[in-house]
Parts: sequence; C-alpha cells; structure tokens
Amino acid sequence: MKRAILNGFVVLFVALLAAGCSNLNKKQTGSTTVESRGISSGEMSDIDAARSSGIADGASAGAAELNDPNSPLSVRVIYFDYDSSNIREDFQSVVEAHAAYLAAHPETTITLEGHADERGSREYNLALGERRALALRRQLVLLGATAGQIRTVSYGEERPVAEGHDEQSYSLNRRAEIIYQ
Repeated sequence: MKRAILNGFVVLFVALLAAGCSNLNKKQTGSTTVESRGISSGEMSDIDAARSSGIADGASAGAAELNDPNSPLSVRVIYFDYDSSNIREDFQSVVEAHAAYLAAHPETTITLEGHADERGSREYNLALGERRALALRRQLVLLGATAGQIRTVSYGEERPVAEGHDEQSYSLNRRAEIIYQ
C-alpha cells in the first residue's frame, strides 16, 4: 500500500515537473500568457506596422495577383465554425490558391494569425486560435508551400474584429488571417 502511494507521488511529481518545463517557453504579456513560437514582440510590432501601412496586404510581395480583387488570393481571412479548427469547404479554393502562390514564390513568407470569439476561457481560446493557425499551415504545406515560409501566432480572443456579443460578431472573430510579409 505504501509503495502504491509512493509510486503515485512519483508520477505526480514527474507530471508537475513536465508541466513546469513546458511553461519555460512562455512569457507573460499584459494579462495573457503567450507561448513563444519564434516571433519576437519586435517582429509583431513590425507586422502590425506593416498591416497599418498596407505593406502586409501584399505590396511587399511585388505581385499584382496578390492585390487583384478578383483573385482568390485577395481573400486573406479564413473563417471557422464554432469550437472548430477544421477548414470549411467554402474556403478550400482560397487555401489552394495561397498554397499554389507560395509554392511558386519560395521567397515569400506569411504569418498565420489564429483568432477565437470571446466564449471560453482565455487559455482555451489561445489554444483554439493556435489550432486554427496550425490547421491552415498544415493544409498549405500539404498543398505545396514549405514549412519555412509560414509562421503561426495565436491571439485567441484578444484581437476581435467585431465587438458585439451575438452570433454574427462571434462568427467574424472565429478566423485565421493570412499576412504576407
């Protein structure tokens, strides 16, 4: 009996140690904990600055097709169903077009930003945003892009595009954004 209890404590200790080690790669930013995925806060500032100046909309990529409003490449937001990271059927052609573009332009890099609506805990929504960005990344790589071209980041519920508390607002916030560098 004592041996079983001791074994239980050893297992618990190892689990806590492993959980503690997994937090070593996390940093506190404001009121949220964000796992570092290789994008520094300086790089995120650069991305935000590029977005506000219009560079992130494809101007730096130097390709007219990125800015053609009739091209599927002009769609840079992929929406998701509630509590899902599965890419919806209505966005498959958009994802295929971005993958083909990335495959044809290996020098081009993108950042995939995962987002969630406000329902759920902050931690859950960060994880859901990450799953959405990673699902999109996985699909792009399967379709021809290289993993080195794609960075992912999750903002969870922290950067909503719609501030309402209704299904229409929620559906606009359940998204992954494709940001061209």
